Amino acid sequence: MKPSRLKEHLSKIHPDKASKDAAYFQVLKDQLAKQSIAKVFARKANQAESGLVASYNISLLIAKSGLAFTVGEKLVIPAIKEAISTVMERDPSPVMQAIPLSNDSVARRIKEMALDTEQQLCATLRQHSFSVQLDETTTRDNNVLLMAYVRYMSERDVAEDVLFAKYLSTDTRGETIFRALSDYLQENSIPIGNILACATDGAPAMVGRYRGFATLLKERVPHVLTVHCMLHRHNLVAKNLSPSLHQSLNTAVKAINKIKAHALNDRIFRQLCGENDEAFQRLLLHTEVRWLSKGNCLGRLCELFTTVLEFLAVTSSTWQIFSGR
Repeated sequence: MKPSRLKEHLSKIHPDKASKDAAYFQVLKDQLAKQSIAKVFARKANQAESGLVASYNISLLIAKSGLAFTVGEKLVIPAIKEAISTVMERDPSPVMQAIPLSNDSVARRIKEMALDTEQQLCATLRQHSFSVQLDETTTRDNNVLLMAYVRYMSERDVAEDVLFAKYLSTDTRGETIFRALSDYLQENSIPIGNILACATDGAPAMVGRYRGFATLLKERVPHVLTVHCMLHRHNLVAKNLSPSLHQSLNTAVKAINKIKAHALNDRIFRQLCGENDEAFQRLLLHTEVRWLSKGNCLGRLCELFTTVLEFLAVTSSTWQIFSGR
């Protein structure tokens, strides 16, 4: 910049310093340089630390939502950028650079938080007694998934957490299930003797007299109490509780299947729900394996009962069965 312009700037913008000599400005320059470097590094450190915390918090929200990890860089980052530039009218580049939300970064953050949570749970189970509940299920791709839940005392409250969920490579015999649990406890240095009670379903692999899981567990932990899961008991009792209720359930399932099994019927039913201004436009299927869906299935049918009657009255004579109940 030209000296004349500098002199004009000094006299107009900083009139109180226009009469100062060169030594005064040199001292200010040296002090400003030292302070600026310290402030810049402090600001960078604080910004990087805050960005890291924000990255973990956003990754946790992504994990809870069940969305793909790419939502961070495809949706969250553009949304933050738009909010900063539009609402705050500031340059969003420093904030964007401080918050890593790529697919790999989000996956790494979630894995680290999951591992830390598992380590905290295992540390608690090493010091306290607990009860365990196991169940195995076959997924749609014919893989066997074994899930284990634990219940223990946390301070003065009873806490419940998922211990693990792992695939069984071969069969689902009692020995295989017991080996999976025993190996996990041994890997995490959790004494198997800390198990006070165990809840399972009534499958032979779980409650078999000779080689069932409960029998093998009692051989290692004689004092353990084995019980039949209450939810499975309720399901077994509900099947034979009342013939009339069971018949009503079968009638409801048949009506739902008539609508859901055919694509044309399903589309017409959705259109009818829209015309009747219903809160929902779809019925829920009931599967025998996932028997807890029975309540949701009947609840949705009751909410759309009038529309279901209207639809069946047009398409089938089944409506007479419903109208008489």
